Amino acid sequence: MPDSLNAPPMAAIECVGHGAPGVLRLGSVARPVPGPDDVLIRVFAAGVNRPDVLQREGRYPPPPGASPLLGLEVAGVVEACGSAVTAWRVGDHVTGLANGGGYAEYCTVPQGQCLPWPSGFTAVEAAALPETYFTVWANLFQRGGLRAGERVLVHGGTSGIGVTAVQLAVAFGAEAFATVGSDAKAAACRALGASAAINYRTADFVAEIERLTDGRGVDVVLDMVGAPYFPRNLRCLARDGRLIQIAFLEGAVVERFDLTPVMTKRLTVTGSTMRPRTSAEKAEIATDLRARVWPVLDRGLCRPPVYATFPLAKAAEAHTLMESSQHIGKIVLLVGE
Repeated sequence: MPDSLNAPPMAAIECVGHGAPGVLRLGSVARPVPGPDDVLIRVFAAGVNRPDVLQREGRYPPPPGASPLLGLEVAGVVEACGSAVTAWRVGDHVTGLANGGGYAEYCTVPQGQCLPWPSGFTAVEAAALPETYFTVWANLFQRGGLRAGERVLVHGGTSGIGVTAVQLAVAFGAEAFATVGSDAKAAACRALGASAAINYRTADFVAEIERLTDGRGVDVVLDMVGAPYFPRNLRCLARDGRLIQIAFLEGAVVERFDLTPVMTKRLTVTGSTMRPRTSAEKAEIATDLRARVWPVLDRGLCRPPVYATFPLAKAAEAHTLMESSQHIGKIVLLVGE
């Protein structure tokens, strides 16, 4: 990595050990130095995501070579460019999928993992894009092959991932259903374009999907719950359906389940992670996003709902809100201007 021994200091959130949100403290660290393929971004806003919570707890360590600081998505202005950077210039307003280090005044991001702010977007809105849009596009559309006219069930419909998946599915001509934990969240999902939102606390989502689809099922399920939902997700799928697993918040190990539906309905079970991918792989996703999704954002057809913002120094409060699961949409840290 580039030598940062003589770099000027900057404000950043550090983890004082691992554990509850209280381990997050505002400190001073050396400003990162961009490598040949990196841009140095002066951060205006940084998104807060579930992987940040897991890293804070010590359950999701950064990959080799990545910044140990939290933060996977930022928006700001390019302050400096590495020697091999050709896609950006100093002064460009960009949003970037960082490999870490976003909870800080400055962050380095590989040039291929950056995108321009969509037309009319604020820094806060731009910072709310990368982690969820890269993840949803790579999984729901590239791996899951969601097409116009198909139906998708999105679990956690008001999470950052959920609101992105619902909006993009509808924007590209699919019908979206979602599961949520309250009637207020159900109303929010319907407002984002979901045909129906199922309160899993009061209804069986399997039975509801069967009713809503006249017994056919959905073509794709996007799940982040994990083991408890696995056999139920298979029951929700139509013939040639695809289950896309992107997290397992309630467990990764399924003790027993019946494989018969996989064979009789010709189901596909797949999934992926984003952070361990190479910069080249992430750049390919960014290229596809810029060609196919950014025009949708530029036209105002999708926009990330931002539930709350916090000053950088109050990152612990942002994490407390994230863990409460009461938010609808994104949580963003305000860093600078």
